[in-house]
Amino acid sequence: MAVRAQGGLWSAGMIERKVSEDLAGQRLDKFVRKLLREVPLSHVYKMFRTRKVRVNGKRAAPEYLLQPSDTVTIRGDEDQLLAARPEPPGRPMPRSREPLRILYEDEYMMAVDKAAGMAVHPGSGIDGGTLVDEVRAYLGPRAVRNDFAASPAHRLDRDTSGVILVAKRRRAMVRFTEIFTEGSAHKSYLALAKGAFSRPKDTIDVPLAEHEQTARSKSERGRNMQPAVTHYAVRARGELVSLLACTIETGRTHQIRRHLAAIGHPVAGDRRYGDFPFNRELRSRFGLRRMFLHARRIEFAHPMTGQPMVIEAPLAEELSGVLERMGIEAPG
Repeated sequence: MAVRAQGGLWSAGMIERKVSEDLAGQRLDKFVRKLLREVPLSHVYKMFRTRKVRVNGKRAAPEYLLQPSDTVTIRGDEDQLLAARPEPPGRPMPRSREPLRILYEDEYMMAVDKAAGMAVHPGSGIDGGTLVDEVRAYLGPRAVRNDFAASPAHRLDRDTSGVILVAKRRRAMVRFTEIFTEGSAHKSYLALAKGAFSRPKDTIDVPLAEHEQTARSKSERGRNMQPAVTHYAVRARGELVSLLACTIETGRTHQIRRHLAAIGHPVAGDRRYGDFPFNRELRSRFGLRRMFLHARRIEFAHPMTGQPMVIEAPLAEELSGVLERMGIEAPG
């Protein structure tokens, strides 16, 4: 018996799926692995070797990038393929208790003002709702389209607030990946840093150790140092601090925080790389209870239309209040 489901045919011993525009752009092996979640990975690649996976009736390599209107056919063991039959839609995800701060939204993407303290992705040691959870709860049944679930297109540190882009369709995510890889998106940050700077603007060009290098890799080849470039300009000065506008040429983990700490001007409130007595003083005198780093602005080409986009996230009241108590005028 054959079963029709969302652009495909599932039957005993065969799966046939037509590739929509939303599904195009991904590797064939990833597409097949999602269809065959219950099938061991070794068996999936054996199916490629034995020509049981075909595109438009012809053998295709696992790394083949799917095109719109391609037809993927998989033949194999009846029990395993029937186990991959799509489940009926479940209940919609619960709505978030607090509404997301949406800066922009259309059919393909969203821009969200992420709160400080919210992790972008789930992971070990992370409790509570992540940005992924909040976005998908907000979108409800619209969160998943053609096997692609709405997802952030880049990252922000957990303790950094500000604008972050979300892809609602696979084609948008593919394009966002290209945009961030080629460096054509321009992000601007506001940071409150310790002390006075001798120059009104400068560049920090200091390589940083790879953040997620494995212990085995370190033991075999030592620390892997990666190029990292941060530009800053002093926007205002206070009694103990300087307000900086920062841009980055590279996207290393904690780059701005690590670079400013390296030159002796750590970010105010930074509990990892910061000056802890200094942080306590700022908390006591000015009420700074979080790290003062905010992703204020991002410029990019819309992933589908190519239209130039500029999206800004206003400075949170908790941060603008700190500046006011310091006698520093908050940026407009």
